Amino acid sequence: QEQLEESGGGLVQAGGSLRLSCTVSGLTFRNYNMAWFRQAPGKEREFVAAIRRSGGATTYADSVRGRFTISRDNAKSTVYLQMSSLRPEDTAIYYCAAGTQIASAITWANMYHYWGQGTQVTVSS
Repeated sequence: QEQLEESGGGLVQAGGSLRLSCTVSGLTFRNYNMAWFRQAPGKEREFVAAIRRSGGATTYADSVRGRFTISRDNAKSTVYLQMSSLRPEDTAIYYCAAGTQIASAITWANMYHYWGQGTQVTVSS
């Protein structure tokens, strides 16, 4: 059974850092593009960052570029999101997702086949 399990969320002060992890089971991890999305209260789910299955090219939302870094460890079937210089507006539930779409659709939530349950990140001012 396919499973994506996020961890690493929590409460942090503005300017602080957190590292999220998402461990995948039941899938051939290296065959999947991996991404992080987030959803704040009252808002739609939005794209944060993605890393491609081959070559490891990365894509970031403008709002996080330069502050967040996505990476993957295929040997551990895990994708990471290193978040630095956190802001209160980064507060959200963060979800990891796995998909096999073409590169041009890497930011599209509806192109990801599998999703985790999410982990809460709260940034206090």
